[in-house]
Amino acid sequence: MFRTGPRNLITDVAGLRVGNASDVRLKSGVTIIVCDEPAVAGVQILGGAPGTRETDLLEPHNSIEAIHAVVLSGGSAFGLDAASGVQAALRENGIGVEVGGFRVPIVPAAILFDLRNGGDKDWGRYPPYRDLGYEAAQAVGIDFALGSVGAGTGALSSGLKGGLGSASTVLDSGVTIGALAAVNPTGSVTIARSRHFWAAPFEIGDEFGGLGYPAPMPADAKRILLKFRDKHVGGNTTIAVIATDALLTKAAAKRLAISAHDGFVRAIWPTHTPADGDLVFALATGKSGIELAPNDAIELYAAAGATMARAISRGVFAATPADGDLFPVWSSR
Repeated sequence: MFRTGPRNLITDVAGLRVGNASDVRLKSGVTIIVCDEPAVAGVQILGGAPGTRETDLLEPHNSIEAIHAVVLSGGSAFGLDAASGVQAALRENGIGVEVGGFRVPIVPAAILFDLRNGGDKDWGRYPPYRDLGYEAAQAVGIDFALGSVGAGTGALSSGLKGGLGSASTVLDSGVTIGALAAVNPTGSVTIARSRHFWAAPFEIGDEFGGLGYPAPMPADAKRILLKFRDKHVGGNTTIAVIATDALLTKAAAKRLAISAHDGFVRAIWPTHTPADGDLVFALATGKSGIELAPNDAIELYAAAGATMARAISRGVFAATPADGDLFPVWSSR
């Protein structure tokens, strides 16, 4: 029923560009989405340990209707500085809401915890994330790498390196939907310790290996395999963006973000735990000019979950090894 867009990336949604900046010594980085024109936005947070900036303004009852960029960053709370670097880059280009003669770029952000991944975090007085955000803003385009780049540079899942993943879906209505995820969960993206992804039923072609489900299922498939089994249960979070070129209201964008969380459930076991800060931003560029009929809207929300599950799996699938890694990559299994 579903097919991918030409790139199988979130940038198949017209009006969006993505930029990555990575620091391999730090084992961390920043990924940003810049909107060519302000996009209607929403957010849904279901993890118990989120780290965010400018998320309250995205609620449907609040005043701001559209935003200019979204930031996904490593670095835990230190990574929230990345949005300042993106904001500076946008302001230099005259982008922002005009308020009393000033341009104010609206740049919501979310972070994942990658401090405990073997990278050198001795950065001195100020963390490097503001500069990484600015660097990512200079690198935006419609093509970008997946895996151990940007916000996925130092990401880890249970037993494997995580990473940055993306996917897109073109619907029969002509609407395109895309997902971008920095995958760093406490749980596992594969079934037990196999090569098979939980999201296998939603895979299009062999975009993350084409292995399907194992047959028979491993006896320990339902076993809860956490990233770190010690008293320090923190160090997690999958942060993501779901986007479409359909015309959506702010309330409908909120619903899109809610639906995209179904992809977390399809791709990660367990997810939405107290030790994860799981979050989805939603963007609607409206570039298709299509306002969906009720049945088509249901298809959009279903595709949101499926596309997100694929993006999460592709992030782990594309991860590459680096010196000092704590966990192996999927391709080594």
